[in-house]
Amino acid sequence: MSTAARGKAPARDNMAARRRAAMRRRERALAARDPVMARLIDAAGPCTMDARLERTPFESLASSIAHQQLNGVVAARILARFVALYAPAAFPEPAAVLATDEAALRAAGFSFAKIRALRDLAEKTQSGVVPTSAELVALEDAHIIERLTQVRGIGPWTVQMMLMFQLGRPSVLPIDDFGVRNGFRLAYGLKGLPTPRALAEFGARWHPHSSMAAWYLWRAVDLSREGKLPRAPRAPRVAIQKQRVPAVKSRSRRLKSRLKPS
Repeated sequence: MSTAARGKAPARDNMAARRRAAMRRRERALAARDPVMARLIDAAGPCTMDARLERTPFESLASSIAHQQLNGVVAARILARFVALYAPAAFPEPAAVLATDEAALRAAGFSFAKIRALRDLAEKTQSGVVPTSAELVALEDAHIIERLTQVRGIGPWTVQMMLMFQLGRPSVLPIDDFGVRNGFRLAYGLKGLPTPRALAEFGARWHPHSSMAAWYLWRAVDLSREGKLPRAPRAPRVAIQKQRVPAVKSRSRRLKSRLKPS
């Protein structure tokens, strides 16, 4: 190992140690705000959520597009074939994606809808709608969501995941995420899923550690499957999502619908 490499190793170790210490402080602060969350933290153990600052916004969002509505293993294979088109580059540049034939992208496994989303992402990255990594650092969460959701196929949830797991933003609470809502239901002993608005109102107490709270609510689902979730206290009074009962057509209406010309 060279002298330079030996010098970098302790620096990386020190940085990792500082991140772990900061994470433990945030766990204690979150636990102090909510006794249910405190028991959940104790049962789940240390939070392992970490930022991946080395990824560009283009790479992160392209990966998200590849993973949409697909099994993780299948999506990873498609993404690997996509990246292989541009070897030896570690990941393609927007201009390279725009220059790629549609047939090649289809052969990699992308649907036509995802190809349109990828190309729109590449165009908006080149035009500056998608901020650079340096620009992201200076932007507020709401501004990042506003700009990135201009890309075809990119919704608020996708951007929230990027804020949490790429940028390490601490105050993101994805209130529309089913896993977060279901984890809240399990951890707090509700009879149904909380409405997104109710989760946002209750979750205000977790600020500025909302991202960590969401991570522990995801873990609550895992702990419930494993039979390790702490027993819930009396459920808080929050609004529950009403289950939609599908309308049943009468026999005459069904017959009429079948007789309508297509």
